[in-house]
Amino acid sequence: MDSDSQSAVVIPLPEPRLEQGQGHLEQVVGEAPLTGLASSNRHVDLIEPLWLDQLADGLSDHAWLELDLVNRLPAGLLPSLLNEVCILDRTEAMNRGGIGRGADLVKDRSVRRDKIAWLEGFTEPQARLFDFLDQLMAGLNQRLFLGLKRYEAHYATYQAGDFYKCHLDSFRGRASRMISLVLYLNDDWGLEDGGELQVFSPQEEGRAIGLVRPEAGRAALFLSEEIPHEVLPARRTRYSIACWFRQDEVPLPL
Repeated sequence: MDSDSQSAVVIPLPEPRLEQGQGHLEQVVGEAPLTGLASSNRHVDLIEPLWLDQLADGLSDHAWLELDLVNRLPAGLLPSLLNEVCILDRTEAMNRGGIGRGADLVKDRSVRRDKIAWLEGFTEPQARLFDFLDQLMAGLNQRLFLGLKRYEAHYATYQAGDFYKCHLDSFRGRASRMISLVLYLNDDWGLEDGGELQVFSPQEEGRAIGLVRPEAGRAALFLSEEIPHEVLPARRTRYSIACWFRQDEVPLPL
């Protein structure tokens, strides 16, 4: 397939559905979920080609990168996403995260203790984030020839004491999840708050090569099959978005 025509299968739905999803969040808590997100044409170029070149080079050379997306995402998007996940968290609309997929899903609290809620693109903040992810996926496809076809993303909440032990996001050779992106949403996150993402060497088992503090706008981008990582215990509530860019097609409904 021509890389210029690549676009995510997971895409924002038309405006009436977006407004419907936003109304649902408003109904849950009795307040608007948007916090300063400017109303404008979303479908604009958000990512500079030179920056995409740097990302592709970094992934090729090191298999992972720490990013600062504060000034690369639309103004007001980070607080709007944070407000959404806070609503979902305090209304108990999130589910315990598990290990595995489908019938093999296991919820083992000795391995991970976060709660998650999948993003569907029904709200304005999610749609704006999907625009960014669409462009990121297309840009990485053009530069790395990965054959990415879609992505999936979920909110994650870690309460004080929660963690996720060392793991890979995809088994080697499965050709499903290829690139992982973790975006942090937490305001005023201090060193004493913990909850860092610890990144390990793909060649030397157990050797830490990076530590990403979960501050709003910080992100980690890495090869899903290559980079072991863990979430260290948080000392206060920690919010993030995890996203995986995939090579496989959307499974057909049974």
